[in-house]
Amino acid sequence: MTSATPSRLPELVSRNAKPLLASWLAHQRASSAARLDLISNSELDDQSKRFLASVEAALNAGSYDDPSSNGWTDARELLREISRSRAIQGFSPNETASFVFSLKQPLFDLVRRELGAQPQQVADETWRISLIVDQLGLFTMEAFQQSREEIIARQQQELLELSTPVVRLWDRILALPLVGTLDSARTQVVMESLLERIVETGSEVAIIDITGVPTVDTLVAQHLLKTVAATRLMGADCIISGIRPQIAQTIVHLGVDLGAVITKATLADAFAVALKMTGASLTSRST
Repeated sequence: MTSATPSRLPELVSRNAKPLLASWLAHQRASSAARLDLISNSELDDQSKRFLASVEAALNAGSYDDPSSNGWTDARELLREISRSRAIQGFSPNETASFVFSLKQPLFDLVRRELGAQPQQVADETWRISLIVDQLGLFTMEAFQQSREEIIARQQQELLELSTPVVRLWDRILALPLVGTLDSARTQVVMESLLERIVETGSEVAIIDITGVPTVDTLVAQHLLKTVAATRLMGADCIISGIRPQIAQTIVHLGVDLGAVITKATLADAFAVALKMTGASLTSRST
């Protein structure tokens, strides 16, 4: 609990802003957590200068006991921005939080230097500094973790989209080669990608090739059937290719009913069927 004595921090920080910034930057650069291999000196200087200015503004607004109050809104928003930027640059949570925690020692030094003849005031201000910096440091770690989770989620979504390319094989014929495990999240991406391409190209036949799918269980089969049903609702027929002997046996043992879905062993066989369904044909050129 802080003392009822009015804080001297606003005055001390405002009057010593430049030397305090210089001391803080020196502490950061002397630490391995600064990761100057990931961030430029100019960017570090800019972030430090902006954050110290936001701290000064909050203190001068009378918010020196509660960093979660409205007076610290700008400082928290800046820390959220810095956390996101450092998550992208490759900093660890500890390295990112050290940006804030490294301000503690320069502030301690400032208080001892300016108020050394007043032990009680030094103790009070030291305690205030600890409360402020610790809470802001914890906020920074939370913001960093949230930013990193958002980045990971976006990257996973992008990978899903890249792993489900819809290829136009021929006029009104699309192919969707699947590689890897087919789960609920990926099925949704597959379905959306395929339906969008059907609308864009006006295709009448879609070939889903599962040659690259390692195993087919009941859940995978259900996902395939949902995709086939959605394709039909868009007015296109669907062919499943890549039905290997092992997969055929598994589907039979599982009792999965593929209904009227056309299945073929290879993509080439499925393509030949699709050509007939669209009324197109290929002729071999005589040598």
